[in-house]
Amino acid sequence: MATRYLFYSHDGYGLGHIRRNTLIARAVLDTDREARVSLVTGLAVRPRWLRPSSRVRVHRVPPMLKGTDGSYRHESLSFEDAVRRREQVFAQLVTDERPDVVVVDRHPYGTAGELRLGLAAARSAGATLVLGLRDVLDEPAVVREEMTGLGWAGVEDVYDDVLVYGRRHLVDHEAEYGLPLPPTYCGWVVEQVRPGRTRDNLLVVSAGGGGDGAAVFELGARLLADLPELRGLFAPGPYADLEALRLATRLTPRRARIARHTEACGRWFSRADAILCMAGYNSTLEALAAGQRPILVPRRAPRREQAIRAGRLAALGLADVVDEGADPSEVAWLLQQPRPLPTGALADAGIDLDGAEHAAHRLHALTGARSAR
Repeated sequence: MATRYLFYSHDGYGLGHIRRNTLIARAVLDTDREARVSLVTGLAVRPRWLRPSSRVRVHRVPPMLKGTDGSYRHESLSFEDAVRRREQVFAQLVTDERPDVVVVDRHPYGTAGELRLGLAAARSAGATLVLGLRDVLDEPAVVREEMTGLGWAGVEDVYDDVLVYGRRHLVDHEAEYGLPLPPTYCGWVVEQVRPGRTRDNLLVVSAGGGGDGAAVFELGARLLADLPELRGLFAPGPYADLEALRLATRLTPRRARIARHTEACGRWFSRADAILCMAGYNSTLEALAAGQRPILVPRRAPRREQAIRAGRLAALGLADVVDEGADPSEVAWLLQQPRPLPTGALADAGIDLDGAEHAAHRLHALTGARSAR
């Protein structure tokens, strides 16, 4: 009988949660030809890489967007109604599909506890429950406080394993965050794109989902205006203000191109001479996978996740970091430095980009152990 996997991601303004789940699901399907996957997402848009197929079903729940204060909201439903609808969809999927494995990204019980009912039902039916966490969550003191709250209560009795999509030497989730059960470190989950032929002086500017990327796009536009030898490609993300981006690049219309938001950045990064981006999980790892030392412009609120990731990668010699309000001349100097990573730089720094495959193998092992019991 085919093994059934159910992946849940709450999703906010970024794409990282569902992107990681999608890449791990692909790896699961590659290593188990009989497996079937359901992806549950709150992502309101439909990127090209998130498509249903004969073995993959995509289910939508009401999208919850994160505000500048860190709180979540729905554009038209009340918060309570959106959470209730999410709870109903997830619980019904557990009942209908009877998954063998449930993988939840980031929040153990969902944004506001909407997964508790479905998780209890899945566990009672014998499913393996797995929590997935990115490499950096936030400032350690903030995460420690979060893990003492109701949103993490009893996690060690509910979940069979925690997969960390990174390595211990970058962030030790037990030592820094007080994670209540020992995790499995899988390495980073990223799509690996074969490096392409670089284009003459191509600067690729990206801000993940784009909802909070105005400062990065503005900095990229100012660089194009100051450096006539540059050509720019802007990867806006689904939540970017396209009109504002067009205005920002109005002085260099022949040297600036805006890519479609439905495409992943990896293919553009592989052709870039330089990359300017925020320090979110997806953008940063896709830049490293393309063999580039990115210039990172991390967001510092409402979470310090990006600033921490950027600083630690810079300490490993894998990235340069500038503030959102950096003068273009500072970035121009960095553009004159070698941007490709030296051969073996990632391996020397302990950065493993095979996280999706490692996660898939761990899920298979957990399922096998549960079946044997």
